[in-house]
Amino acid sequence: MKVNVQSINFNVDQKLINFIQKRMNKLDLFYDKIIKSDVFLKVENTSEKENKIFEAKLSVPGDSLVVKKKCKSFEEGVDTAVHILERQLKKRKEKLRKQTS
Repeated sequence: MKVNVQSINFNVDQKLINFIQKRMNKLDLFYDKIIKSDVFLKVENTSEKENKIFEAKLSVPGDSLVVKKKCKSFEEGVDTAVHILERQLKKRKEKLRKQTS
């Protein structure tokens, strides 16, 4: 799956892009009809430790799934968001399976 990574107001490290790509590719195991995914990385200008925002948008036939997480690190955000998307994709697959049977 092609993952389009966009960082807002900072330059993203290639290691982070590779990490995101690797994690997002795992979603193909749960749902094989993913068209594309867009990832947005933002850093908020606050004194809080949790100032990194990870947002993922998955395009699937007829719908799109969006997850937004605010964490201390982008890696933590990726892991949490992928876990949530994984659950949503399993639910969607189950729903489609029930409709066809």
